[in-house]
Amino acid sequence: MALRVDVVIESVKSHTAGFGLIDRGEVLRMFLNSISRCLLLLGVSGAAVSGVRSGSDSASEGLGVLWRITRMTFRYRWLLIVGAVAIVLASVFQLYIPVMLGDGIDAVGAVLSDDEVAQGRTSFLARWALDLVVPSDGVAGERLTSVLLVISLLILGLSALRGSFTFLHLYLTEVVAQRIGYELRLQYYEKLQRLSFAYHDRIHTGDLLTRGILDIEGIRGFTSRAMLRVVYLVVFVGAGAYLMLSSDLLLGLLSLSFVPFAAWRSVVARLHMSTGWRRYQEEMGRLTQAMDENLKGIRVVRSFAAERYELEKYDAISDVAFERAFRLVGVRANNITMVNLSFLLSMSLVILFGGLKVLDATDPFTIGDLAQFLAFLGIMRVPVRYLGMVVAGWAQGATSGRRLFDVLDSVPEIQDHPGAKPLRITDGVLKFEHVDFAFRDQFGDAQVLRDVSFEARPGHTVGIVGPPGSGKSTLAHLIPRFYDPTAGRILIDGQDISDVTLESLRHAVGVVEQDTFLFTTTIDNNVAYGDPRVPHGSIERATDSAQMKEYVDRLPTGFDTLVGERGVTLSGGQRQRLSIARSLLLRPQIIVFDDSTAAIDAATEQRIRAALQEVTADRATIIISHRLSSLMHADEILFLEGGEIVERGSHAELLAQQGKYRDLYELQIRPEDDRPSGFEVN
Repeated sequence: MALRVDVVIESVKSHTAGFGLIDRGEVLRMFLNSISRCLLLLGVSGAAVSGVRSGSDSASEGLGVLWRITRMTFRYRWLLIVGAVAIVLASVFQLYIPVMLGDGIDAVGAVLSDDEVAQGRTSFLARWALDLVVPSDGVAGERLTSVLLVISLLILGLSALRGSFTFLHLYLTEVVAQRIGYELRLQYYEKLQRLSFAYHDRIHTGDLLTRGILDIEGIRGFTSRAMLRVVYLVVFVGAGAYLMLSSDLLLGLLSLSFVPFAAWRSVVARLHMSTGWRRYQEEMGRLTQAMDENLKGIRVVRSFAAERYELEKYDAISDVAFERAFRLVGVRANNITMVNLSFLLSMSLVILFGGLKVLDATDPFTIGDLAQFLAFLGIMRVPVRYLGMVVAGWAQGATSGRRLFDVLDSVPEIQDHPGAKPLRITDGVLKFEHVDFAFRDQFGDAQVLRDVSFEARPGHTVGIVGPPGSGKSTLAHLIPRFYDPTAGRILIDGQDISDVTLESLRHAVGVVEQDTFLFTTTIDNNVAYGDPRVPHGSIERATDSAQMKEYVDRLPTGFDTLVGERGVTLSGGQRQRLSIARSLLLRPQIIVFDDSTAAIDAATEQRIRAALQEVTADRATIIISHRLSSLMHADEILFLEGGEIVERGSHAELLAQQGKYRDLYELQIRPEDDRPSGFEVN
């Protein structure tokens, strides 16, 4: 159910309207109940507050996210328990400092006036300090110095204990927060490895990077700065309220008058900041996307002298992110300013009414009592400052957690079905049976393949050719099950690939992509990426088959040569040859070359093809290319157009059909002046 600010205001009004007509115990009970309710409201994240929050976020969703993060910390329950105990002890010692300060002032006054009655009204520690000093018949100056020294040492000791336990709870909460951050980073990275290609097609890399860095930091910040601080606020404010109200009802109410207002302002700021954090994180994702694309395409940017345009584009996105951040800072600064103003007003009222009580000779209220109230108010500034941090931490934690868990809770579209078994290779026959495929996105289904059927056997090469966008690469991605067909089946040795484990399938199927990717490591490590434990001799043989060994041997450090980011130190052809070597090393039963020789010159391609004949003699091979010279030797060639096989047969058979393949052959292979008169390319 939505909580509204006006409900909070009416609640505070109803609990404070009749203080003058009810007894003291009832006032204390009701006031503490109001404080408790206001503090609980700090956890609201997304309920309807008129004019403050818009969008689909709900209070239950935000609290559910925070509760999920909190449950994660329960694995370190002993650290949390010790941290919570440390918070309570730190609060107790901190609250006792004003008591000692007030009693110390009264004790000094009692020594100066030699008033035994006044000395008897002081606390146990203060009376112990008075008994510890020189006898009552001593010199007044010496007694006064001793009292001041003992009281100062007591306050110093309390401060040291408070500081020690504060350090302990801060250290333990940070340990828990760092461990949660570590676990989330591993879970997030592992999840990204398992999410399907379709998911990565929809979500930009920059957004995923932002979630994996900034959002995890937001969750870690909630764990370290906001979660256990609520315990501190409840204990400190609750115990402090009891001490002040039990000492003097009027001054206690004046001292705590800023608390309901501060809680209300924090609720409003919490709701503002929850929306603001979400929008800021989204803009940071766009900023990361822009930088990621710029760095990946830096050569294109320089080629077109588009540096100024890229800078202006980045500056425009940065301005929006800055505006979001500036608004968050404004909300937080406004909240802290208003809370501090209410705090100072409360202090002014305490000084005014407390001073009048001190001046009233009939009132037992002493200057020490006034100092005690002022000291209480002084240390109340700490939880007031923490209140802003807690509000920001809860808002950021809910927003960051929601964004991160959206990824962690995503179910991979491609995963092992229940009961999936390892693929058993017997003959190594690949078969497509009436396969359809369509990409699904927010714009609807885009049909890519229609009723595709063919078979590839060991020692048998299938060539696939067709115009751009005809579905050639999509067909290649269906074989290792990067995507699932929308209709039909893909079989290997009679086993539906959707019924076998992904690991066994992808060990049996090797795909050499057109868009090669090399890691920033040595040539040796790049080739052996699929099997790091493979003997070096196997790496050399695979590299030799890919016609790359001769080049590597000429390098000063050979296979230990470091490849730059994405292989920028190599030419396009060299990158493709390393990619071929990487796939050949694993000796897959089915090999798919997806236009993997597009950047290789014709002579080198012929040498690679000759070397591959021995490697692929007992394997099914699929060659996808826009260049006919790469697949004219294939046993069967499929011509794809509009996602359908419009022609099939050997090279000679397709030429005899006088169809689209023949047109492409005439365009690519035969010289212009050798074409028959009247020939036109469709």
